[in-house]
Parts: sequence; structure tokens; C-alpha cells
Amino acid sequence: MKPHARLTPRQEARAERALYQAVLTLRNIDECRAFFRDLCTPAELEAMSDRWAVVEWLERGLPYREIHKHTGVSVTTIARVARYVSTGNGGYDLAARRLEAQRAVGGSAR
Repeated sequence: MKPHARLTPRQEARAERALYQAVLTLRNIDECRAFFRDLCTPAELEAMSDRWAVVEWLERGLPYREIHKHTGVSVTTIARVARYVSTGNGGYDLAARRLEAQRAVGGSAR
């Protein structure tokens, strides 16, 4: 995140936590869509969607150039996503595993 001239690191952490808490209040895809469309620019949403789409292709073991052909996402972005999938905070993997478990039982995202 970019540093805020007027916020201490503690204040920045509280603001970030408040955002995550707000996301956790959303109950279904329509609510998430409305929230993220209000929060993000179209370009930011596209960037996040592109990164998330790359995760599935990486899990299939496709080479970066093949993923690029399927998604149109740059090889640089694919490499960045791959780095975070393997050495990040575990968020991509956690979400991917939970979605896969939902699909296995025939469920869908709320």
C-alpha cells in the first residue's frame, strides 16, 4: 500500500482491517459485486479479476505463455501471481481450495 502522509502505520492497519471487516459483512455475490463496483475503478476490478483467473490456470500447471493465450494477462502479471501463489500469504490457495470444495459438493458461492 502507498504510505499516507498523515496516517501512522497503526492507523493504516486499522483502516485495512476495517475494509476486510466490511467485506466480511457481504452475504452474496450480488452484494459483493455492488460493493466492489463502488469501491474500485473498472481498471482495478479488471486487474483483480485477471489475477484471480490466472490462479486457476496456474493450478492446472500450464506454462505462462499458454496462460497468456487463454487470458490475455501479461506474462509479467502471471509471474507475479505465481510468486504470490507459491510464497505469498496463502490467500490465493485458501480461496481456491474453498471454492473447489464448494464445487465438489455441488454448491455455489452465496
